[in-house]
Amino acid sequence: MSGLPRGWIATQLEIIAKVGWGNTTLTKKTYTDKGYTAFSAAGPDGFLSTAEHNGFGIILSAIGAGCGRCFRANGKWTAIKNTMTITECLAERDYLFAFLNDPKRWPKKGGAQPFITLGDARLVSIPLPPLAEQKRIVAKLDALSAKSARARTELARIETLVSRYKQNFLRTSFLGKATEEWRAKRPNLEAASDLIGRITAPPKARGGRDATDRVIEGKAALAVNKPQRAAPSNWQWVPLGQIARQETGHTPSRSHPEWWGGDIPWIGIKDAGLHHGQIIEDTLQKTNDAGLANSAARLLAAGTVCLSRTASVGYVTIMGKPMATSQDFVTWTCTEALLPKFLMYALMAEGDDITDFGNGTTHTTIYFPEVRAMHICLAPLEEQYEIVRRIETAFARIDRLATEAKRALTLVGKLDEAILAKAFRGELVPQDESDEPASVLLERIRAEQALAPKPKRGRGGKPSLVS
Repeated sequence: MSGLPRGWIATQLEIIAKVGWGNTTLTKKTYTDKGYTAFSAAGPDGFLSTAEHNGFGIILSAIGAGCGRCFRANGKWTAIKNTMTITECLAERDYLFAFLNDPKRWPKKGGAQPFITLGDARLVSIPLPPLAEQKRIVAKLDALSAKSARARTELARIETLVSRYKQNFLRTSFLGKATEEWRAKRPNLEAASDLIGRITAPPKARGGRDATDRVIEGKAALAVNKPQRAAPSNWQWVPLGQIARQETGHTPSRSHPEWWGGDIPWIGIKDAGLHHGQIIEDTLQKTNDAGLANSAARLLAAGTVCLSRTASVGYVTIMGKPMATSQDFVTWTCTEALLPKFLMYALMAEGDDITDFGNGTTHTTIYFPEVRAMHICLAPLEEQYEIVRRIETAFARIDRLATEAKRALTLVGKLDEAILAKAFRGELVPQDESDEPASVLLERIRAEQALAPKPKRGRGGKPSLVS
C-alpha cells in the first residue's frame, strides 16, 4: 500500500483492533423471537450467552457465500460460530467499518466454500489517516451515502411504477377512454355490431360442461356473460366464442419419449411466463406428429392467443407459428373481426383480477363453464388497430425509461465504489497540516502494547462448518 497522503500510514488490522472468533456454541440455528442472536443488543432477556461484548464492534462473516461481509454491532452483543469479532478498535469506528465492509479486501481460501483464517484477517492492511481526518471522511461518507440511498430507493421504485403505469394504460384503453377523442373525429367508423354481423362465427368447442349462466364483471373489456356496464360508443359486448374459435391443448404421454423432441413447438407454462405479452416463436419443448396423433393436442394456427388458466393464471402469449399447447391453456383463434393483439392486451388489462373468473383458494383455475361464457367488449376494427398501436408505443417509451433507470441504478452502485476508493486514497476530503499524523498515534499504540502482557495467539486455522 504505497502513495498514501502526508500524515497517513499503512498498518495492519491486529495493530488497531482485537480480532477473534465468534461464539462457537451459537450457530445459524440460534434464532429468537427478537431476531438473530448475533446482532441483538438486548442482553437482559438472557438469550445471549458467553463471549459477550459491550460497545461498538464489527462482525465479520468468515465462511460461506457471504464470506468477507461485515456487520456493525453495538450495545451488548455476541457473534455466532464461523464469524469473527473485531473489537477494541483504536481507529474511528465507522471509518474502520467502511473500509472493512468490502469482501474484496479479505484474503480467502477454499473453493465452493470460501473461508477466511484468523491469521489472515489479523494481517489485513489498513490505510490509516490522522484521527481527525478519519472523522471528516466518515462525515462526508455519511452525507454522500444518504444521497445515494435516496437515489437507489427512487430508482428501485421505477420498476413498480412502470408495472402500474402499464396496467392503468391498458385498463384505460379497454374502457374506451384512451381513444374517445380519436373515435369522436371519425363519424363514419364501422360499428362493432356491423363488423360482427358480416363475419361467420367459428365452430364451437365440443364436449365438456356447458357455459355458466352467472355473471362476473371484469375490470375492463372482459366479463363472464354480458355485464350491465354499457359499452363505449360503437363498441359492443359479444360472446368471445362468436368471434374466435375456443380450444385447449393436451400433453402427449411422457412415458413415450419417442413422442417428444420433434419439430412441433409445444407451449408449456414456462414458455408462457417467458413470453407473457409477446409473440412466441419457439418453445422449450417440442412434440411431433406421433405425439399429436396419440393425444388430444392439436396444431393451432399462427396468431392463436393462449391464456394460462391453471398454474400461474393470466400469462398471455400469441403463437408466431403453428403450435400445440398443454391443457393448462385456453386458446382462441381469432376471426377477421378480432385482432389477436387486441385480445391479448384485453386479457392483460384484467391483470391479477383475471383470477376473479376462476375458482379455488390455494390454486385458482379458470374452468371451461366460465371460459365458454366469456364476453369481450369489442371495438370497431380500425379502433382495435389504433388501440394496439397506442399501447405498443406507450409501452416502448416506458420500457426505455425503465432501462435507463436500471442503468442509473447500476451507475449509483459504481459511484459508491468510486467514492469509497477516493476516501481510502485520501482524495475525498482535504488534508489538514495541523492534524496529528497517524504515525504518532501508531507509535503511541505500539508503546502501550509493549508494556501490556502478551496474549496467547490462536493458530488461525480454518473455522469448523456449521451443521
